[in-house]
Amino acid sequence: MDNEKVIYPDLSYKIVGIAFKIFNEVGFGMPEKFYQLAFAKELEIGELTFEREKLANIVYKDNNIGRYFLDFLVDNKVVVELKVRPRFGYVHIRQVLDYLKVSNHKLAIIIYFTKDGVKYKRVLNA
Repeated sequence: MDNEKVIYPDLSYKIVGIAFKIFNEVGFGMPEKFYQLAFAKELEIGELTFEREKLANIVYKDNNIGRYFLDFLVDNKVVVELKVRPRFGYVHIRQVLDYLKVSNHKLAIIIYFTKDGVKYKRVLNA
């Protein structure tokens, strides 16, 4: 893999590493909000800047017509969505693509806490 072509490789590695650390501590089966609280705590411990439940407005012709709330925006660069699901779903990928477009960010990472461990997918705003 050519790291020069990967967007935010070091930050992505830290973010995914946090998810694995949390899973190793608490395992599978917790409600999503508990993984979110643990994720926020680990971001703080790692001294990473972040916003939780970051508001992203949907604007049409200079009018606010809706809003999204991003689970996390880390280092004002990477949108992170946490899910407790058995597998990836197109609906989740579509969701973060919308988040990226509305918030004008380049990268989102969807992190799934599954019974088989942590799964993740990087989604780019092309």
